[in-house]
Amino acid sequence: MLNLITAAPLLAMQAPAAAAPSILVQIFPFAVMLLIFYVILVLPARRKQKKVAEFQASLKVGDKVITSGGIYGTVSRLGEGTVQIQIADKVKIEISRAAISGYQGQTPVMPESEGAA
Repeated sequence: MLNLITAAPLLAMQAPAAAAPSILVQIFPFAVMLLIFYVILVLPARRKQKKVAEFQASLKVGDKVITSGGIYGTVSRLGEGTVQIQIADKVKIEISRAAISGYQGQTPVMPESEGAA
């Protein structure tokens, strides 16, 4: 059994404990993951949302459009949040402005999966 006098120098000669890494070093991987998430998912979604909003704001009377439900028609009147579409002679329907997915004959601004929901 070691006595206290001989044990003290042995305890003093032990290697010092490694210092804990800085908090910045610990947070850095999470910050990088958040940045990658933002660049891959959030930015493209914002760009697409802005493009759809610009399209819906630029609608005018006489535009030939297609709705998200697949109805083809011509814009006959624009309201604040609605659009009246003529789909046949003397047949007009009023739908939400958000239901317009694109112009006839062009690729839709909103993909089919989003418009159908």
